[in-house]
Amino acid sequence: MEIIKKVSEIQGICLQARQEGKSIGLVPTMGYLHEGHLSLARAARAENDLVVMSIFVNPLQFGPREDFATYPRDMERDCRLAESVGVDYVFVPDGEEMYPQGYNTYVEVLGEVTEKMCARSRPGHFRGVTTVVLKLFNIVQPHRAYFGQKDAQQAIVIKKMVADLNLPLKIVTCPIVREADGLAMSSRNTYLSPEERRQALALPRALAAGRELIERGERDPRKVREKILEALNGAPGVRVDYVEVCSGRDLSELGVLEGPVLLAAAVYVGKTRLIDNIDLEVKPCCAPC
Repeated sequence: MEIIKKVSEIQGICLQARQEGKSIGLVPTMGYLHEGHLSLARAARAENDLVVMSIFVNPLQFGPREDFATYPRDMERDCRLAESVGVDYVFVPDGEEMYPQGYNTYVEVLGEVTEKMCARSRPGHFRGVTTVVLKLFNIVQPHRAYFGQKDAQQAIVIKKMVADLNLPLKIVTCPIVREADGLAMSSRNTYLSPEERRQALALPRALAAGRELIERGERDPRKVREKILEALNGAPGVRVDYVEVCSGRDLSELGVLEGPVLLAAAVYVGKTRLIDNIDLEVKPCCAPC
Protein backbone atom coordinates (compact mmCIF):
# COMPACT_ATOMS: atom_id res chain seq x y z
CA MET A 1 0.00 0.00 0.00
CA GLU A 2 1.19 3.51 -0.79
CA ILE A 3 0.35 6.81 0.87
CA ILE A 4 -0.11 9.66 -1.60
CA LYS A 5 -0.33 13.33 -0.60
CA LYS A 6 -0.40 15.14 -3.94
CA VAL A 7 -3.37 15.49 -6.27
CA SER A 8 -1.17 15.23 -9.36
CA GLU A 9 0.40 11.98 -8.16
CA ILE A 10 -2.80 10.09 -7.35
CA GLN A 11 -4.39 11.48 -10.49
CA GLY A 12 -1.52 10.12 -12.60
CA ILE A 13 -1.71 6.70 -10.94
CA CYS A 14 -5.46 6.44 -11.55
CA LEU A 15 -5.27 7.65 -15.15
CA GLN A 16 -2.60 5.03 -15.86
CA ALA A 17 -4.76 2.34 -14.26
CA ARG A 18 -7.70 3.32 -16.45
CA GLN A 19 -5.51 3.20 -19.57
CA GLU A 20 -4.55 -0.34 -18.58
CA GLY A 21 -8.23 -1.30 -18.38
CA LYS A 22 -8.31 -1.59 -14.60
CA SER A 23 -11.42 -0.77 -12.60
CA ILE A 24 -11.08 1.71 -9.72
CA GLY A 25 -13.04 1.80 -6.49
CA LEU A 26 -12.99 4.93 -4.31
CA VAL A 27 -13.75 4.98 -0.58
CA PRO A 28 -13.99 8.62 0.60
CA THR A 29 -13.53 9.03 4.37
CA MET A 30 -12.60 11.63 6.96
CA GLY A 31 -10.44 9.10 8.76
CA TYR A 32 -10.43 7.76 12.30
CA LEU A 33 -11.50 4.52 10.68
CA HIS A 34 -13.86 2.01 12.23
CA GLU A 35 -15.46 -1.19 11.04
CA GLY A 36 -18.03 0.77 9.02
CA HIS A 37 -15.29 2.34 6.89
CA LEU A 38 -13.49 -0.99 6.59
CA SER A 39 -16.66 -2.66 5.31
CA LEU A 40 -16.72 -0.11 2.47
CA ALA A 41 -13.10 -0.89 1.63
CA ARG A 42 -13.80 -4.63 1.62
CA ALA A 43 -16.71 -4.10 -0.76
CA ALA A 44 -14.47 -2.01 -3.02
CA ARG A 45 -11.74 -4.65 -2.89
CA ALA A 46 -14.18 -7.36 -3.97
CA GLU A 47 -15.42 -5.40 -6.99
CA ASN A 48 -12.40 -3.51 -8.36
CA ASP A 49 -8.84 -3.99 -9.54
CA LEU A 50 -7.60 -0.90 -7.70
CA VAL A 51 -8.87 0.53 -4.42
CA VAL A 52 -8.22 4.13 -3.37
CA MET A 53 -9.23 5.40 0.06
CA SER A 54 -9.18 9.13 0.69
CA ILE A 55 -8.65 10.45 4.21
CA PHE A 56 -9.43 14.15 4.40
CA VAL A 57 -11.22 16.06 7.16
CA ASN A 58 -13.05 18.46 4.88
CA PRO A 59 -13.33 21.95 6.40
CA LEU A 60 -16.09 22.99 3.99
CA GLN A 61 -18.65 20.66 5.58
CA PHE A 62 -18.15 21.93 9.14
CA GLY A 63 -20.03 24.93 10.49
CA PRO A 64 -18.28 27.66 12.54
CA ARG A 65 -19.34 26.11 15.87
CA GLU A 66 -18.79 22.50 14.87
CA ASP A 67 -15.95 20.12 15.69
CA PHE A 68 -13.51 20.53 12.79
CA ALA A 69 -10.55 21.30 15.06
CA THR A 70 -11.29 18.48 17.48
CA TYR A 71 -12.49 15.85 14.99
CA PRO A 72 -10.56 12.64 15.87
CA ARG A 73 -7.47 12.02 13.75
CA ASP A 74 -4.91 9.17 13.80
CA MET A 75 -3.27 8.79 10.41
CA GLU A 76 -0.81 6.08 11.41
CA ARG A 77 -3.58 3.88 12.79
CA ASP A 78 -5.82 4.60 9.80
CA CYS A 79 -3.15 3.56 7.31
CA ARG A 80 -2.53 0.29 9.15
CA LEU A 81 -6.23 -0.49 9.06
CA ALA A 82 -6.57 0.48 5.39
CA GLU A 83 -3.69 -1.81 4.47
CA SER A 84 -5.23 -4.68 6.45
CA VAL A 85 -8.32 -4.70 4.19
CA GLY A 86 -6.47 -4.46 0.91
CA VAL A 87 -6.49 -0.76 0.05
CA ASP A 88 -3.89 -0.05 -2.64
CA TYR A 89 -3.51 3.71 -2.18
CA VAL A 90 -4.43 6.06 0.66
CA PHE A 91 -4.83 9.63 -0.58
CA VAL A 92 -4.17 12.04 2.29
CA PRO A 93 -4.06 15.62 0.95
CA ASP A 94 -3.80 18.59 3.26
CA GLY A 95 -6.17 21.55 3.11
CA GLU A 96 -3.95 23.64 0.86
CA GLU A 97 -3.66 20.77 -1.64
CA MET A 98 -7.45 20.45 -1.97
CA TYR A 99 -8.30 24.14 -1.63
CA PRO A 100 -5.31 26.20 -2.76
CA GLN A 101 -5.15 29.93 -2.24
CA GLY A 102 -7.83 31.64 -4.31
CA TYR A 103 -10.08 28.58 -4.46
CA ASN A 104 -13.63 29.76 -5.14
CA THR A 105 -15.63 27.01 -6.89
CA TYR A 106 -18.44 25.10 -5.15
CA VAL A 107 -20.99 22.48 -6.12
CA GLU A 108 -24.48 22.50 -4.65
CA VAL A 109 -27.48 20.21 -5.02
CA LEU A 110 -30.71 22.15 -4.51
CA GLY A 111 -34.20 20.97 -3.66
CA GLU A 112 -35.81 18.91 -0.92
CA VAL A 113 -32.87 16.52 -0.48
CA THR A 114 -30.73 19.37 0.89
CA GLU A 115 -33.43 21.35 2.69
CA LYS A 116 -34.45 18.96 5.47
CA MET A 117 -32.99 16.68 8.12
CA CYS A 118 -29.27 17.41 8.62
CA ALA A 119 -29.43 20.42 6.28
CA ARG A 120 -31.65 22.36 8.70
CA SER A 121 -29.23 22.16 11.61
CA ARG A 122 -26.04 22.25 9.53
CA PRO A 123 -26.40 25.08 6.97
CA GLY A 124 -23.90 24.74 4.12
CA HIS A 125 -22.94 21.20 5.13
CA PHE A 126 -24.04 19.50 1.94
CA ARG A 127 -22.46 22.14 -0.27
CA GLY A 128 -19.19 21.22 1.42
CA VAL A 129 -19.87 17.50 0.94
CA THR A 130 -20.75 17.70 -2.74
CA THR A 131 -17.84 20.03 -3.50
CA VAL A 132 -15.22 17.75 -1.97
CA VAL A 133 -16.79 14.56 -3.33
CA LEU A 134 -16.92 15.92 -6.87
CA LYS A 135 -13.28 16.98 -6.56
CA LEU A 136 -12.38 13.45 -5.44
CA PHE A 137 -14.34 11.97 -8.34
CA ASN A 138 -12.47 14.21 -10.78
CA ILE A 139 -9.09 13.38 -9.20
CA VAL A 140 -9.50 9.59 -8.91
CA GLN A 141 -11.91 8.96 -11.82
CA PRO A 142 -13.41 5.88 -10.10
CA HIS A 143 -15.75 3.39 -11.69
CA ARG A 144 -17.46 2.93 -8.33
CA ALA A 145 -17.56 4.96 -5.11
CA TYR A 146 -18.61 3.55 -1.75
CA PHE A 147 -20.65 5.29 0.95
CA GLY A 148 -22.31 4.09 4.15
CA GLN A 149 -26.05 3.88 4.72
CA LYS A 150 -25.57 5.53 8.13
CA ASP A 151 -25.20 8.82 6.25
CA ALA A 152 -28.34 8.11 4.23
CA GLN A 153 -29.06 11.72 3.30
CA GLN A 154 -25.48 12.20 2.14
CA ALA A 155 -25.70 9.13 -0.10
CA ILE A 156 -28.98 10.35 -1.63
CA VAL A 157 -27.53 13.83 -2.24
CA ILE A 158 -24.43 12.37 -3.92
CA LYS A 159 -26.54 10.06 -6.11
CA LYS A 160 -28.57 13.10 -7.17
CA MET A 161 -25.38 15.02 -8.04
CA VAL A 162 -24.04 12.08 -10.06
CA ALA A 163 -27.31 11.72 -11.98
CA ASP A 164 -27.74 15.45 -12.63
CA LEU A 165 -24.15 15.92 -13.83
CA ASN A 166 -24.06 12.67 -15.87
CA LEU A 167 -21.00 11.41 -14.04
CA PRO A 168 -19.84 8.02 -15.38
CA LEU A 169 -19.61 6.09 -12.13
CA LYS A 170 -21.76 3.99 -9.81
CA ILE A 171 -22.52 4.97 -6.22
CA VAL A 172 -22.58 1.91 -3.97
CA THR A 173 -24.34 2.29 -0.61
CA CYS A 174 -23.27 -0.28 1.98
CA PRO A 175 -25.25 -1.31 5.10
CA ILE A 176 -24.81 0.32 8.50
CA VAL A 177 -22.32 -1.47 10.73
CA ARG A 178 -23.34 -1.49 14.39
CA GLU A 179 -21.71 -2.14 17.72
CA ALA A 180 -22.80 -5.31 19.54
CA ASP A 181 -25.37 -3.27 21.50
CA GLY A 182 -26.90 -1.74 18.36
CA LEU A 183 -25.30 1.72 18.28
CA ALA A 184 -24.30 2.69 14.75
CA MET A 185 -20.54 2.94 14.40
CA SER A 186 -19.29 6.51 14.10
CA SER A 187 -16.01 8.31 14.62
CA ARG A 188 -17.92 10.70 16.90
CA ASN A 189 -18.82 7.89 19.29
CA THR A 190 -15.39 8.49 20.83
CA TYR A 191 -16.71 11.79 22.24
CA LEU A 192 -19.23 9.99 24.47
CA SER A 193 -18.60 9.38 28.15
CA PRO A 194 -19.55 5.91 29.47
CA GLU A 195 -22.88 7.26 30.73
CA GLU A 196 -23.57 9.11 27.47
CA ARG A 197 -22.69 5.95 25.56
CA ARG A 198 -25.47 4.12 27.43
CA GLN A 199 -27.89 6.99 26.86
CA ALA A 200 -27.13 6.98 23.12
CA LEU A 201 -28.69 3.53 22.78
CA ALA A 202 -32.07 5.28 22.91
CA LEU A 203 -31.51 6.28 19.27
CA PRO A 204 -31.39 2.82 17.63
CA ARG A 205 -34.07 1.59 20.04
CA ALA A 206 -36.47 4.38 19.08
CA LEU A 207 -35.98 3.71 15.37
CA ALA A 208 -36.51 -0.01 16.00
CA ALA A 209 -39.81 0.87 17.71
CA GLY A 210 -40.88 2.72 14.57
CA ARG A 211 -39.94 -0.25 12.40
CA GLU A 212 -41.89 -2.60 14.67
CA LEU A 213 -44.98 -0.42 14.31
CA ILE A 214 -44.71 -0.64 10.51
CA GLU A 215 -44.20 -4.40 10.69
CA ARG A 216 -47.44 -4.63 12.68
CA GLY A 217 -49.25 -2.93 9.79
CA GLU A 218 -49.12 0.82 10.47
CA ARG A 219 -48.90 2.81 7.24
CA ASP A 220 -49.45 6.36 8.53
CA PRO A 221 -46.05 8.12 8.60
CA ARG A 222 -47.26 10.59 11.24
CA LYS A 223 -48.04 7.81 13.70
CA VAL A 224 -44.67 6.14 13.09
CA ARG A 225 -42.88 9.46 13.59
CA GLU A 226 -44.83 10.08 16.80
CA LYS A 227 -43.80 6.64 18.09
CA ILE A 228 -40.10 7.37 17.47
CA LEU A 229 -40.38 10.85 19.02
CA GLU A 230 -42.15 9.47 22.06
CA ALA A 231 -39.34 6.99 22.67
CA LEU A 232 -36.63 9.65 22.25
CA ASN A 233 -38.35 12.33 24.31
CA GLY A 234 -38.68 9.86 27.16
CA ALA A 235 -34.99 8.92 27.11
CA PRO A 236 -32.71 10.58 29.72
CA GLY A 237 -29.84 12.65 28.40
CA VAL A 238 -31.19 12.77 24.83
CA ARG A 239 -32.19 15.94 22.97
CA VAL A 240 -33.91 15.49 19.62
CA ASP A 241 -32.67 17.36 16.56
CA TYR A 242 -35.06 15.77 14.06
CA VAL A 243 -37.10 12.67 13.30
CA GLU A 244 -38.19 11.97 9.72
CA VAL A 245 -40.28 9.21 8.17
CA CYS A 246 -40.00 9.74 4.43
CA SER A 247 -39.20 8.25 1.05
CA GLY A 248 -35.97 6.27 1.03
CA ARG A 249 -35.57 7.19 -2.62
CA ASP A 250 -35.54 11.00 -2.49
CA LEU A 251 -36.54 12.01 1.10
CA SER A 252 -39.92 13.30 -0.10
CA GLU A 253 -42.95 13.20 2.19
CA LEU A 254 -45.20 10.16 2.01
CA GLY A 255 -48.94 10.12 2.59
CA VAL A 256 -48.91 6.36 3.02
CA LEU A 257 -45.91 4.21 3.82
CA GLU A 258 -45.02 1.89 0.96
CA GLY A 259 -42.01 1.22 -1.21
CA PRO A 260 -38.60 2.49 -0.03
CA VAL A 261 -39.08 4.13 3.37
CA LEU A 262 -36.46 5.80 5.54
CA LEU A 263 -36.82 6.21 9.30
CA ALA A 264 -34.13 8.74 10.24
CA ALA A 265 -33.24 10.68 13.35
CA ALA A 266 -30.54 12.90 14.80
CA VAL A 267 -30.08 13.56 18.51
CA TYR A 268 -27.67 15.24 20.87
CA VAL A 269 -26.28 13.20 23.73
CA GLY A 270 -24.29 15.61 25.85
CA LYS A 271 -22.51 17.78 23.26
CA THR A 272 -22.31 14.99 20.68
CA ARG A 273 -24.64 14.89 17.71
CA LEU A 274 -25.47 11.38 16.50
CA ILE A 275 -27.45 10.23 13.47
CA ASP A 276 -28.99 6.89 12.62
CA ASN A 277 -31.60 5.44 10.30
CA ILE A 278 -33.44 2.32 9.22
CA ASP A 279 -34.05 1.71 5.52
CA LEU A 280 -37.13 -0.39 4.72
CA GLU A 281 -38.98 -1.76 1.72
CA VAL A 282 -42.61 -1.52 2.84
CA LYS A 283 -45.31 -3.54 1.14
CA PRO A 284 -48.81 -2.05 0.72
CA CYS A 285 -51.01 -2.95 3.64
CA CYS A 286 -54.29 -4.56 2.66
CA ALA A 287 -57.35 -4.65 4.92
CA PRO A 288 -57.76 -5.53 7.71
CA CYS A 289 -54.41 -3.88 8.62
